[in-house]
Amino acid sequence: MDLIESFSIDHRYIIPGIFESRVDTIGDNSKITTYDIRLKRPNVEPAIDVLGMHSLEHIIATYLRNNPEWKNEIIYWGPMGCLTGFYLILKGNRKPEEIYNLILDAFIEVERYTEVPGATEPNCGNYLLHNLSMAKWYAREFVDYLKKNKDNKLIFEYPKTKRLVTNDGNNFFDS
Repeated sequence: MDLIESFSIDHRYIIPGIFESRVDTIGDNSKITTYDIRLKRPNVEPAIDVLGMHSLEHIIATYLRNNPEWKNEIIYWGPMGCLTGFYLILKGNRKPEEIYNLILDAFIEVERYTEVPGATEPNCGNYLLHNLSMAKWYAREFVDYLKKNKDNKLIFEYPKTKRLVTNDGNNFFDS
């Protein structure tokens, strides 16, 4: 069985940033792109607090799906299982630099919220699992990082690594 593409990126070298994770062609030859919106260095920084992550998910999903310029392009926004970032799936295929302002604005927007949208029992599968203060803290941290690193091309490019190939032609994966 092939290792999926996102597991073949060497996570020891990922830094926070906005990365193209994969591009898929669908039915009518149109493209959809999955972006890795990474807030934390995997296995180096502590993972994002579950309650803060859940609140960020609700707030940013609300922002993206209501953004007049982008709402028709949004397919999905959700957390990574490792709690170091989010996946964003958009129609089309833009370079990560082209969605920088969208991501920056989405995280800036978190500060305006006084309550988490949809954090009620009828609207959320775990409505008590939220922490708006933590969401704001993580959002501010990421906004500061993105602003500071806007001209750093490394926040837009996955680290490139070569995989070893065994004598019989199989790829060797150490994870």
